[in-house]
Amino acid sequence: MTAETEEKKHSKLKKHKYVTCPDLLEKDESFVLCARADALRSTMMFKESIPKYLRAILLNRENLEAYYGLALSYKHLQEFSKAISTLEKALKVDSKNKDINYELGICLLLDGKPSEAMNILRESITLDNKNLNAQVQLAIAHELCDEDEMALLIYDKINEEAPEYFKAHQHKAALLMSLEEYKEACSIFYQILKLNPKYEKAILGIGICFDKLKRFTDAIRYYRKFLTTMPDSEHFEHVRERISKIKLFHRHKNSLSVVQTSDNN
Repeated sequence: MTAETEEKKHSKLKKHKYVTCPDLLEKDESFVLCARADALRSTMMFKESIPKYLRAILLNRENLEAYYGLALSYKHLQEFSKAISTLEKALKVDSKNKDINYELGICLLLDGKPSEAMNILRESITLDNKNLNAQVQLAIAHELCDEDEMALLIYDKINEEAPEYFKAHQHKAALLMSLEEYKEACSIFYQILKLNPKYEKAILGIGICFDKLKRFTDAIRYYRKFLTTMPDSEHFEHVRERISKIKLFHRHKNSLSVVQTSDNN
């Protein structure tokens, strides 16, 4: 067989392969479209990425990356119901995908469905028990369902197993503040500062706790520390006004004390 004949035979085989397997071409095109959509999404062009993701899914109904990227684009556009629907379709392809389960739980929370989010987040944690943020989100879901004790148990479990993960400390402190347990919340904020001495939310949190406990001198000290640490914070003016009100209150209180003392004399 000549070299030319061999080349013609190879060409016919190659052509025959692609003619009989068009689904391979479509799947290849699907992944290319998905990659282009991912590139758009990475540059915050969420709306522009959606048609490419949809086309990728149309070509390959099992393209999990396309479902996942599409859901993220919908989420960033705050179209949560569409994100949820997309992720539910993805779960029909792979029900044990940890990333898809996690994102579905998040989107359900964002869509105001905490009770539904709980089951999905539990599944996500079962699939990946090292995902600490999934555990935090589960605790938040319990908070939204007025199950504060369950939320505190989850935060305690995280803090025990991963004490360096201060996000759980932060959420626990915020929950304690909402329950008006300011002394306990303050101790949690101190733990956060041991992990990160310049964490501005903990500094402000301590100031607020002292303020609520009427320990105004300590409150001012931490408020001032916050202002020094975060001069560009959106809370800057509010905190500065609060310091002024506390000082004014103390001056008024002291002047009343002086008047009462004079009257007694």
